[in-house]
Amino acid sequence: MFSLPAPFTCSWHITPALIDHYGHVNNVAYVKQIETVAWLHSNSLGLSIEQYKALDRGMAIRTHHLEYHLPLHLDDTVTCATWITLCDGKASLHRRFEMVNLNTGQCVFSAQTQFICIALSTGKIKRMPPVFTEAYSKAYRQVKDHV
Repeated sequence: MFSLPAPFTCSWHITPALIDHYGHVNNVAYVKQIETVAWLHSNSLGLSIEQYKALDRGMAIRTHHLEYHLPLHLDDTVTCATWITLCDGKASLHRRFEMVNLNTGQCVFSAQTQFICIALSTGKIKRMPPVFTEAYSKAYRQVKDHV
């Protein structure tokens, strides 16, 4: 179903609030959903927003590459997947995302995002704290070891 092994997944059901004037899911909803998936994955790795704040560190988006393959419509159900595809142990983290429509089995959206570790208080690039490196490197190794 997905292009890489061992994804972190969650479901997304398309509700009326997500539908735009063209009758399909608005582009912004996909971006919001990849943010949701990334946070759910980070939380599953043992990282919370409270830890980020306590450490004065966060993972900020440096770049997004988004591909909208097929539209989603009202009442579609989607499996959203993410993988850590790079964790350099310094300041950089890369994620991939894919969304598959369960009604059709087709990939409707994919994305790649580069994150950079910053100090929340200043916005300046900082080295990842050990708890980030350990959690994200473990997830990266799970993908790397299966490829």
